[in-house]
Amino acid sequence: MPDKRVISWFLASWLLVSVAVLLAVLLTEKLDLHAAMHPFHSEALDAFFLSVTHVGDGLVPLALSLLILAFRDIRSFLLMGLGCGFSAIVVQLLKRGPFASVDRPYMFKEQLGAMHWVPGLELHHHFSFPSGHSTAVFSMCFALAVFINRPTWSVAVAFLAILVAYSRVYLSQHFTEDILVGAALGTLTSYMVYRWLYLSGFSKRPWLDRRLGHFPK
Repeated sequence: MPDKRVISWFLASWLLVSVAVLLAVLLTEKLDLHAAMHPFHSEALDAFFLSVTHVGDGLVPLALSLLILAFRDIRSFLLMGLGCGFSAIVVQLLKRGPFASVDRPYMFKEQLGAMHWVPGLELHHHFSFPSGHSTAVFSMCFALAVFINRPTWSVAVAFLAILVAYSRVYLSQHFTEDILVGAALGTLTSYMVYRWLYLSGFSKRPWLDRRLGHFPK
C-alpha cells in the first residue's frame, strides 16, 4: 500500500499551482495572459521546452505501461494504463466534441503581436481545449509518484508534470486554460483509478499483485 503522504503531497502540489493559475485565468483576458506567460525566452529555453514537451506525448505513457507490465505487478500496470487510457479518451472526446471550435494560439498570431514564437516549430491550429499533453503527463506522473512511493519525490514528479504542461504554453501550442483543465483531467482520472485499484473491494483480488509470467499453472 502506498504511503498516504505520496498521494496527498502530489495532490497538494497540483492544487496549489492550479488555484494560482485559475485565478490568473479568471482575472486576465485570454490573449493578455498568454503573452504574459512568456516573460523570458532564449535559444536555450526554446531547446529545453522543445525537448521536455515530448514527455507528454502519448507514446511515453504507452512505453512506460509496457515496461511496468514486464517488470512490476498487474496492479501497477493497470494504474498507469487505465489512468492514461481513460484520460486520453475523455480529452479527445472533449477536443473533438463540444470544444472542437476552440482554436490554438497560432490562430491569434496577429492579435498577439510581437510575442516570442519558437523558430521552426510546426504549430497546430485547432482542437486546443483541453491540452492532451497536460492530461497525459499528469496522469502518468501521478502513477509514477505511487510507484516511487516517497513523499518528497512525489512533489518532484508533480513539478515535472507542471513543467511539461507549461511547455505547451511556452511553445504556443495551447492557452493557459487548456493546460489547467488537462492537468485536472489527468490527475483526477488517475486518482479515481488509484482508489479503485488500492482502496476498493476490487483491490483485494490476489491476481492484481502477480507479475506477468508468474501465474499458477
